[in-house]
Amino acid sequence: MDGAAEPLRYPWRESPDEGEAITVAPGVLWIRLPLPMALDHVNVYALDEGDSWTVVDTGIQSARSTALWEKLLTGPLQGRPVSRVILTHHHPDHIGMAGWLMERFGAELVATRTAWLLARMLILDVEQRPSDQALAYWRRAGMDPAIYEARKSARPFNFADSCHPIPVGYTRVKQGDTLRAGGRAWDVHIGHGHAPEHLTLWSRDDNLVIAGDQIIASISPNLGVYPTEPDADPVGEWLESCGRLAALAHEDHLVLSGHKLPFTGLPVRMRQLIENHHGALDRLRLHLASPKTAAECFAPLFKRRIDEGTYGLALVESVAHLNHLYHAGEVTRSTRAADGAWLWQAKG
Repeated sequence: MDGAAEPLRYPWRESPDEGEAITVAPGVLWIRLPLPMALDHVNVYALDEGDSWTVVDTGIQSARSTALWEKLLTGPLQGRPVSRVILTHHHPDHIGMAGWLMERFGAELVATRTAWLLARMLILDVEQRPSDQALAYWRRAGMDPAIYEARKSARPFNFADSCHPIPVGYTRVKQGDTLRAGGRAWDVHIGHGHAPEHLTLWSRDDNLVIAGDQIIASISPNLGVYPTEPDADPVGEWLESCGRLAALAHEDHLVLSGHKLPFTGLPVRMRQLIENHHGALDRLRLHLASPKTAAECFAPLFKRRIDEGTYGLALVESVAHLNHLYHAGEVTRSTRAADGAWLWQAKG
């Protein structure tokens, strides 16, 4: 463990090796699966049910993930079946192997309604080319012309590329529910912003919080606006959720997140997550003294270089912060005649 003077403390400085697990509490295993992207891992948790396991999140579907799951099932999971899969939210790195586990074991799927609907819809919706809505969104956001030209005729990412199909039927959980897993009663608290109806679980019996991507130690989850809902305000939803969840936070909570390391010091982390976006909004307000496109707003929002690999995530997050100021009545939005890009400017 690190020193008590540090605002966040990490009981484990190293993550579990591939195909292995670390016991983080009685009957709770921490497993890490690889991802083929800059954020190169996702955390999965297995809760001991005696003769079976409940698994929280699953990693993407790939040959490597499948081989690792086979190793996990015969190794740390001791040959016992997975009887239930709980999804924190609908993103591929969390749902990719859920259908595989359901088919393999007849496992029950537990999720919020929005997470299940989005997961199933997006897995079924396979596109060979970007939709007209996506192309219009990119133009309005002021996407770099070279990147736009490369992407407009290329096959976009599809959930089906990294997710096993999810069968019809699931068990819904919602705000205020309680479920039992791993010998504990867990209160359900729902967050928004990173993903709609994002599930978090707060143990009544000890200090555990299973947070998914709603609360992560050293990174702020992506808050993005997409062509499906171009006027959405995920930043506003995020700030509301963080304020509500912060009221539940205690210093000794052990937070089990979807990425990075388990940690304690949750009240501090909730303040950091809120302040991070307020700071970004303050910098953005100053930047908008003159008209800017969303693609011209990376500098005040991000503290790292945006390359082609991170360009898409940066663009959707830039639009999200601009939308928040627009809905708050702090900026105007007009259309540039030359290319149809939105120009945003702070009100005088």
